[in-house]
This record gives sequence, C-alpha cells and structure tokens, in this order.
Amino acid sequence: MIVTEVEIAFIKPHSGLIAFASIVLDDQLYLSGIAIHQKLDGSGYRLTYPTRKLGSTQTQLFHPIRKPLCAAIEQAIFQKLKNVVSKLDAGHRSLNAELCRI
Repeated sequence: MIVTEVEIAFIKPHSGLIAFASIVLDDQLYLSGIAIHQKLDGSGYRLTYPTRKLGSTQTQLFHPIRKPLCAAIEQAIFQKLKNVVSKLDAGHRSLNAELCRI
C-alpha cells in the first residue's frame, strides 16, 4: 500500500497533541483522525490512531498491522509535517503563533 495523500490540521497544543492527520491509501481508502503528538523529550513526533469507547473498553477503529505500512504512514505524515513547519519558519512565523491562530 502507498500513501497517496496527506492532510494535516493543526490544533491548539494540548498535552503534546499538536495536530490531526488524514491520509489516503492507494488513492482508494481515506483514513482520518490520526493524532500527531510531540514526544515528551522534544526529539520528534509520534502517532496515535483513533479509538472509540464501547462500554468500559477502548477499541481502536483502525491501525496498521504490518511494520512496512506503519513506517510508510509515519514517513508520509512526518514529511508533510516537516514541509508545513518549514514553510511557516520560512515565512517568519512560529509554529506556536500559527497554532494559536487556529
């Protein structure tokens, strides 16, 4: 499977959560609600996939099962995030200023 599209929606940062991503796989499957968190030590980012509470249990709605797909999704999202942040920096706007605006 190939990640053919990535969109990122920034939010006001909260407990490390900075944005949500949506992706399209093979131009056929749209997945949204993938949370982007800044790692606590500031060394990068991590993804979490959407869940739904059913009774007292949290159930994942979807997530990659195989490592190559997981790596492809992470790479595509993190590359898009890097591009967006670089454009903000190039425009002399900080990520925090942009996030507060949203």
